[in-house]
Amino acid sequence: MRTTPYTGGTVRVLLAVALGATVTACDADGNPLAATPYDAADQISFSGPKEVGGKADPDKPLEVTADGSDGRITDVTAVDTTGRYVSGELAADGSRWHSTSPLAAGTHYTVTVSTENGSGKPGRKVLALDTSKPADPKRLNVTFGPQEGTYGVGRPITAELDQPVTDKGQRAIVERALKVDSVPAVEGSWYWVSDKELHYRPQFYWPANATIQVRSNLENIKISDRLWGGAAKPLKITTGDRVVAVTDAAKHRLTVYKNDEEIKQIPITTGKSGFETRNGIKVVLAKEYFVRMKSTTVGIAVGSADSYDLPVYYATRVTWSGEYVHAAPWSVGSQGTDNVSHGCTGMSTPNAKWFFDTIREGDIVQVVNSAGKPMEPFDNGFGDWNVPWQKWLQGSALTTQDTPKANQPRLRPQGL
Repeated sequence: MRTTPYTGGTVRVLLAVALGATVTACDADGNPLAATPYDAADQISFSGPKEVGGKADPDKPLEVTADGSDGRITDVTAVDTTGRYVSGELAADGSRWHSTSPLAAGTHYTVTVSTENGSGKPGRKVLALDTSKPADPKRLNVTFGPQEGTYGVGRPITAELDQPVTDKGQRAIVERALKVDSVPAVEGSWYWVSDKELHYRPQFYWPANATIQVRSNLENIKISDRLWGGAAKPLKITTGDRVVAVTDAAKHRLTVYKNDEEIKQIPITTGKSGFETRNGIKVVLAKEYFVRMKSTTVGIAVGSADSYDLPVYYATRVTWSGEYVHAAPWSVGSQGTDNVSHGCTGMSTPNAKWFFDTIREGDIVQVVNSAGKPMEPFDNGFGDWNVPWQKWLQGSALTTQDTPKANQPRLRPQGL
């Protein structure tokens, strides 16, 4: 499809003067495509508004046009000194290329234009380009999570912004600049959990023993008037084996799979009537050897029939509201047959120790066949995997769908 010519209100200023072309001869076999590229300066023009001092305005697109009818543009690459590439669009007839992603302010670019003449001979022109700096900008800073380390295959990547971004177009600028690469490669997408928080996950869990690298290309990119991207520390994490624990509340059994092979079944008890364990996929948030669990933290009054104040060992946390997989020696007689807890998954102390030693932060705990409510997607831990993939894609600012509303602040009471 032919692109629309640039029609901005500011007069375009030529950034490179036309020079005489030097066409090199074909190689010994007479193949013009194998020839050394000639200087294509007289076939192209670089244009875009300039400020005083000869530096390009980063608010304006970079444009390259083919001059005359005896040649066309075949490729354009624009890259800065940090290795960030500028996206662009080339007209089908090779007459024009223009940038489609913003230029960074205060940055040096190298622009390489490849052409061919009417005979198919290749040409090339390289331009050095500097952009001006913004005056007294505010900076949007990004912090990635989790901390560097090895995690289970269910741990999403998080991006915390130090100030809210509400406009859809501004969100798109931010999101395009947040890069996630994994080896092995998988498809994934960002989701705007709130105005200041994004989560990234693949369609399925991360591959086992993968390497995931996260970086921001937002530095010096304009987001809005007086708001520009700040520097961000990159993140590198790895995943361990694929460990998934499936809690069947109806069968009172927890089955642990490692790399899709069953390695252990454990008799358990889950939430009794009125305190049913949440259904759905949860991600291990932390491992706590000892936790003091009090019923008052979940709204159960002291002295009531359901009140408790107990020391709990080998506690694996799966929600911020206090749901754990933990040792429950007081309910061993019911484990495997009845659900008698206040929402947690209880097991014997030896089994809880084995589970505690086997599981890691980021591993999956999935509850099925419970009468409990569904696991919350975002405000009670990492319930991200309960969001269907097509709905997850709608949470991206790079789709045509509306983004989700901000979630409520997280609460972190403890419960049994």
